[in-house]
Amino acid sequence: MKLATLDIVIVLAYLAGIFILAQWVSREKAGHQKSASDYFLASKSLPWWAIGASLIAANISAEQIIGMSGSGYALGLAIASYEWMAAATLLLVGKFFLPIFLRNGIYTMPQFLEERYGTRIRTLMAVFWLGLYVFVNLTSIMWLGSIAVAQVTGMDQMTALVLLGVFALAYQLYGGLKAVALTDIVQVTLLVMGGLLVTGITLGQLGGGDVLAGFSRLWSEHPGHFEMILSKDNPFYKDLPGISVLIGGMWIMNVSYWGFNQYIIQRALAAKDIREAQKGVVFAAFLKLLMPLVVVVPGIAAVMLAPGLDKPDEAYPTMMRLLPTGILGLVFAALVAAIVASLASKINSVATIFTLDFYAKSKKQHSQAHLVRVGRIAAAVSVLLAALTARPLLGSFDQAFQYIQEYTGFFTPGIVVIFVLGLFWKRANEAGALAAAVGSFALSVLLKMAWPSLPFIDRVGLVFLLALALGLVVSLATRPQQAGSDLIRTDDVDYSTSAGFNVGALGVVGILVALYAVFW
Repeated sequence: MKLATLDIVIVLAYLAGIFILAQWVSREKAGHQKSASDYFLASKSLPWWAIGASLIAANISAEQIIGMSGSGYALGLAIASYEWMAAATLLLVGKFFLPIFLRNGIYTMPQFLEERYGTRIRTLMAVFWLGLYVFVNLTSIMWLGSIAVAQVTGMDQMTALVLLGVFALAYQLYGGLKAVALTDIVQVTLLVMGGLLVTGITLGQLGGGDVLAGFSRLWSEHPGHFEMILSKDNPFYKDLPGISVLIGGMWIMNVSYWGFNQYIIQRALAAKDIREAQKGVVFAAFLKLLMPLVVVVPGIAAVMLAPGLDKPDEAYPTMMRLLPTGILGLVFAALVAAIVASLASKINSVATIFTLDFYAKSKKQHSQAHLVRVGRIAAAVSVLLAALTARPLLGSFDQAFQYIQEYTGFFTPGIVVIFVLGLFWKRANEAGALAAAVGSFALSVLLKMAWPSLPFIDRVGLVFLLALALGLVVSLATRPQQAGSDLIRTDDVDYSTSAGFNVGALGVVGILVALYAVFW
């Protein structure tokens, strides 16, 4: 694959344009100095379209585009459950979680844990999230993104890695979350448009220029690649264990990711009010329904257009080779947009947690300008650490996505338990939360060693139930929290939703039911 001059011009125009736009939208009025709220929460003024677009931009990156296309090539449409189940999860987040978070003025997830339980659980989870974001999320996005850039441009991979990290850092360094969120509508538009172009061109190749005919041919000749619920005799059953995908551990993974993950939920916490946040969540849910068409179907099409690939993850780059000059530049710009947007989101969240949950907790009083400066330094350090550790951590992995899943899956059940109990059961205390958090890790390791054949998703679901029981028992067996130590108010939270949210939610659920009915 080789970029023509026109392709290079398109990519450079995108990079320059998005950088200038980020600085412009995050500028401050004359005489106003950027505060911590401005930098980390976009002045709590994000509109619904920015929230919805930014949720997707933070989520979709190189590992999703290349990895899910590769999974589409190997096992088929069933991998789309990660996207479609996320759409349903977003509705739960908007209906039940956001009203509590916004009512209590929450700006970080560790802050919620401290105000609900105490300082020990906040410190434990803040350290976990910082480690996760820097040494798992940032490293994986930079590593996989650099592979994609190197394959398309012929650039040295480490050079590509450094350039991606530096550009993502510079892009959001001045404006913070506002620079990221208010430009993500452009990033997502480019991502979806570029992905649909790949899908349309690949299906057109199969259908003699007719996209629908190409899809029909693909479905009729490879019906096994369009089964959403895998049977036990399917070679990929361990990755997506049948009906468990709909009623088991995938719910836990999605609730943890979309409900309690700082770099995701931070966009909704920056909304100007709960109604705006909920509209943004519904917008993101509709975009999630669309994403398999963008990132999975090209991989399935590659089964016919490029049979016999050495590795499934080669499917998307191989399909890009079918693109004509100009379109290739646009699609490559979309891929870079996904990488940069996701990197920038995680960089900003690292800066937010470090500054507000560690540095600002010191006894010394700090000015708003000083906190913003510390946040920028933390952002730069996080990129440097990720760049230095990407190759040692990921260079030996054939599938970096598995590295991410294995690391986070040990903690995911416990995270969901401590937040769900904290949100909806006042008797839960810090001892119970710590027991669930630590027990989740210990139980996950134990089950993985004792029962290695247990599918990953089923293990997550089982550990969740065990950690939930542990949190309940320990909370009941120990003293209740002292009066006044639980600062989270839930007695006056309004869970009602607007007519627009309700109609949108019904639309999402209706489409999901139809999709699973058709592709069961």
